[in-house]
Amino acid sequence: MDQEYAQLVAAALAFVGSHFALSHPWRAGLVKRLGAGLFQGLYSVVALVTLAWLIFAFRAIPPQGNLPWNGAGALPWVAATGLMLAASVLLAGSFSGNPALPQPNAKALAVHHPKGVFKITRHPMMWSFALWSTAHVLVSPSVRVIILSGTIAFLALVGAHMQDRKKEVLMGEAWAKWEHRTSYWPRLGGFASAGMVPWLGGIVLWLAATWAHIPAIGMTAGVWRWLS
Repeated sequence: MDQEYAQLVAAALAFVGSHFALSHPWRAGLVKRLGAGLFQGLYSVVALVTLAWLIFAFRAIPPQGNLPWNGAGALPWVAATGLMLAASVLLAGSFSGNPALPQPNAKALAVHHPKGVFKITRHPMMWSFALWSTAHVLVSPSVRVIILSGTIAFLALVGAHMQDRKKEVLMGEAWAKWEHRTSYWPRLGGFASAGMVPWLGGIVLWLAATWAHIPAIGMTAGVWRWLS
């Protein structure tokens, strides 16, 4: 079992380390040598390989070894369900009008007044991953889940901070204005004014993702836990 956990930790370090290295210290040199297209291909391959290693290492460990709390009872599930809905809204709204995504009009998007989920945080996609991680630890607090979820949350939130520093260099005043108008930390009041599209998309994603637990792993999640 110790060897299996060591494999999981190694996979987690490779997943996080390769992301950080290719996104920051190695990026400029590799783009210069390979070109933007080949670099993006390399980045995608490394990300997929290390993610696959992380998933296989996680699944190699039996689902046991809960910590003092076992995730049972209504409170952890209600909290996790709420967190997953918030994460789904953030993720659904993060693909439109996001200057953090690689696109030609990123600077133009950054000078606009934030709307939608960007009223909540300028890193909605990253925070959706962090909330997903927290929700899973609440209801399944085993060591393997904490390692996996902690890896995802660490990469998302530290990566978001590092992305701010990179964008400040690449986009200059445009990103500085975007940072001034938005928040790294989620503003909960922003959910009320996030708009219909993120909420509708988020609810559909939330229902579909939680239902998918049933055929995938034979476990009910979210509202399906009480409807089944």
